[in-house]
Amino acid sequence: MYLCLDCRACETACPSHVEFGDLMERARGQIERNLPRTWQERWLRRLVFANLFPYPRRLELVFQGLKLYQRSGLQALVRRLGLFKLLPERLGRMEAMTPTLPSRAFTRSVPDVIQGQAPVTKRVGFFSGCVMNLFQADIHHASSRVLQANGCDIWTCKQQVCCGALHMHAGERDLARDLARRNIDAFEQQPVDVIINNAAGCGAQLKTYGELLEEDPAYAERAKQFSAKVQDISECLAQEPLRGPLGPVPKRVAYDDPCHLVHAQRVRQQPRDLLSQVPGLELIPFTDAEFCCGAAGIYNITHHDMSMRILERKMEHLQAANPDVIATGNPGCMMQLQNGVRQAQLDIPVVHPMTLLDEAYRAAPE
Repeated sequence: MYLCLDCRACETACPSHVEFGDLMERARGQIERNLPRTWQERWLRRLVFANLFPYPRRLELVFQGLKLYQRSGLQALVRRLGLFKLLPERLGRMEAMTPTLPSRAFTRSVPDVIQGQAPVTKRVGFFSGCVMNLFQADIHHASSRVLQANGCDIWTCKQQVCCGALHMHAGERDLARDLARRNIDAFEQQPVDVIINNAAGCGAQLKTYGELLEEDPAYAERAKQFSAKVQDISECLAQEPLRGPLGPVPKRVAYDDPCHLVHAQRVRQQPRDLLSQVPGLELIPFTDAEFCCGAAGIYNITHHDMSMRILERKMEHLQAANPDVIATGNPGCMMQLQNGVRQAQLDIPVVHPMTLLDEAYRAAPE
């Protein structure tokens, strides 16, 4: 059951609309309740899932430590001398995939409400998540600028926590329910039209809160109302033509579908429609754009060899397309594809679609 990527492509293919992702996650919950694990495995799972991810301040301490590791020059030395090979295998893989960290977390560097450009037509709650809030704050900043340009007031909701997606994939359903309740409580503090997220895995999880808490009498109805408001940022922006002006971004872009966006959320065309509005940007189709890259949450750590075989297939198709840029709307997919680009010794940046839209707004004439 854990060898499955949980990419949900079978749901797209199934003529009977069987929700296999839900069945998979429920099965993993049963496994964790009944499977004897070593004390080391139990300790590690409790550390990560129960004592780290649910606590934003603890995650930020890890972030600060990694930032010091990078900016002190220690990371460069470790990599130059190949010392990371002395680390435990999984830890070494995680070190190799660590992106260059921003100076501050997104929620630490923005006000509670970011004012949109007039005329303001929507008030949105922005789900910044946990890891992405710390490790890829630049994508959140780009996303917020694009939302601003399109008439959205943005409430950043500083009390939010991890969405619980990794917990669900790992069979930790009770912990995922606790996180769902905390997020519902947080986002109920302000009235918003939409709850926006820009990470496919988080969005898929947020949209299932109604099912996750359906047997909780205190939260069942509130969870349904919460999930009904959740939209991927491309869903929200694609409802109307982008407000201009947009400057030229003369690049050939290969858009790679994140599994939990295309299969779990059924959001396929909207990102392409948005990118097609950018002057000079050419979308390059390539084979198996909807095929999983092998990231699958932490699958590239827990099932590394299989993940790399899947990534190799993806990179073969991307190399054949020969784009200037690879775009995808999920942070785990971005890190996985960046790893593939490095291994193939290619000079192709991997970016979020909102980064390209933000670039177009910045390139617009004054």
